[in-house]
Amino acid sequence: MNYGPESQEQEVSRNIEESMKYICLGYIEPGKFEGMTEDERHATFDECFEYNDHLRANGHLVVEVPLQPPETALTLYWKNGKVATTDGPYAETKEQLGGIQILEARDLNHAVQLVSQQPGFKYGLGPIEIRPVVDLSEIIKASEQRRRRKDTSR
Repeated sequence: MNYGPESQEQEVSRNIEESMKYICLGYIEPGKFEGMTEDERHATFDECFEYNDHLRANGHLVVEVPLQPPETALTLYWKNGKVATTDGPYAETKEQLGGIQILEARDLNHAVQLVSQQPGFKYGLGPIEIRPVVDLSEIIKASEQRRRRKDTSR
């Protein structure tokens, strides 16, 4: 399958120079995979993995992390001065968070273009939320400087 007009070399070199990172949260409609035949599941996985290979080869897919079902989650929170836990996901939603991808793209429009071509959409697997990653490098640098000053003043 051809997913774009640019050669891989052009796209990779351009992305290294001017890209931003985006977190893509992929949600799955409950029972969607269970309702498919084995052939439909194989076709879905094959097309999705082929597209991910294309994204990776062109320098867009930084990492992909599929998740276990929500019932395997454990949520931690702070209560009465200590850590407490609850079984299950933090947010109760109809759709289940199925996985996370980190993409590199020129801008949000480019990230939308890349995600819109995900084959999972045509199979109706569920929505994908895209969020820009925040660059904390300057805040971290300032914090390190404050902590160093604090350590030397002791």
